[in-house]
Amino acid sequence: MSGFIPFTDEQKEKARRTDLAGLLRSQGETLRKSGSELEWLDGSQKVTIRGNLWFHQYEQVGGDSIDFVRKFYHKSYPEAMEYLLGQSGGVLSVMSPARKVTPKFELPPANDNMRRVFAYLLNRRGIDKDVLYAFVHKKMIYESAQYHNVVFVGFDKDGTPRHANKRGTGSVSTYKGNAVGSVPEYSFHWNGRSDRLLRLATSVKLRSAA
Repeated sequence: MSGFIPFTDEQKEKARRTDLAGLLRSQGETLRKSGSELEWLDGSQKVTIRGNLWFHQYEQVGGDSIDFVRKFYHKSYPEAMEYLLGQSGGVLSVMSPARKVTPKFELPPANDNMRRVFAYLLNRRGIDKDVLYAFVHKKMIYESAQYHNVVFVGFDKDGTPRHANKRGTGSVSTYKGNAVGSVPEYSFHWNGRSDRLLRLATSVKLRSAA
């Protein structure tokens, strides 16, 4: 498709207000009720749907129906407008979103020692030695061979690693990131014996509170 296609304000508003649940269901997609909202899965990641609005829980982005078609159907703005306005020769009833292929999760290879991680967490972050050793013993914390990052591992209920958060240990490093294929639902966590639930912003804060 080429050239500029003008759209009236009425057409823009009509496209923007397209009901996303109806759009997805017309493609045979499954949505799950979650309180006053609906949830749709982009691969293994949750997208919250409410009317013509959506929000990707893992990527922390969202928008209206036009933004949805542009992101998940990989269309330009004019193509998204034509799609939502039904000007594409009935394509609305046969096209489905381009589903994200979830990459395979693999833990970063471990280094043969943890000197840099111990120095970073014990000396710079002030983590209690016994607390840190408990995490290391359970293979929840280790040092990566490449870049010597500290790796925080999250496991599923069967004890299988499903998430790895990496943090730089260098004196001036601000690196933070997740290993490719990490599943957000299984991020680094500790199952304690207390009846209190703590929700903390970072892995380091969790270890400090342990």
